[in-house]
Amino acid sequence: ISNKETIPLYQMLFEDGSNLGLSISYKVQHAPNGIAESFILGEEFIGKSAVSLILGDNIFYGKLNFFYDAVRDLKNGAVIFGYRVTDPERYGIVEFDKQGKVISIEEKPGNPKSDYAVPGLYVYDNKVVEISKNLKPSKRGELEITDVNKVYMESNELSVKKIGRGVAWLDTGTPEALLQASNFFGVIEARQGLKVACLEEIAFQKGFIDKQGLEKLLTSMPNSLYKDYLLKLLKE
Repeated sequence: ISNKETIPLYQMLFEDGSNLGLSISYKVQHAPNGIAESFILGEEFIGKSAVSLILGDNIFYGKLNFFYDAVRDLKNGAVIFGYRVTDPERYGIVEFDKQGKVISIEEKPGNPKSDYAVPGLYVYDNKVVEISKNLKPSKRGELEITDVNKVYMESNELSVKKIGRGVAWLDTGTPEALLQASNFFGVIEARQGLKVACLEEIAFQKGFIDKQGLEKLLTSMPNSLYKDYLLKLLKE
């Protein structure tokens, strides 16, 4: 889900996803009406299923079992995540009681009640569609994801999982943050000689596509260091 300028670029890059063993659908958000509108726009794709939401400018690197486990184990309600930060006033912040139960969520608070920010990664049951439809726009005219989470919290159906050591969360919503992320992954790739989040490599290793499928992808690629990396993978 993105704006009308960006969606054609994603479609040109990924098409319907079948060349990666995936099925990708697209939806245009015609105005910046808030993150929670994604559940309304995506209702036809969600159907009666539970759903996860990942914001496009968030990057998670490391052991991601915390997310996979939440998706697998969700029966009812919602799961969000808490990530310790040094500048909590810049983020949506979650407050816990002594038993670890979430008792408040504040967006960019002047006086943060904890150091745990809520990253752009969420897991919801199917009620999230109707909850989003019944939200009132905030003062800035948007359907806020924080308000969705508050509805679940008030009905005692919100769980917050803390993300521990070994996971890097990068929010690339500003040019400076995007540069930091580029430098971060540049160091890792140069040191290890491995690509981070190379979709063709992941699809091949996970069995979404076979050797012939990878070879077909390579024939459509221009000569580049990226293609050389995948050719090496194919030979191995």
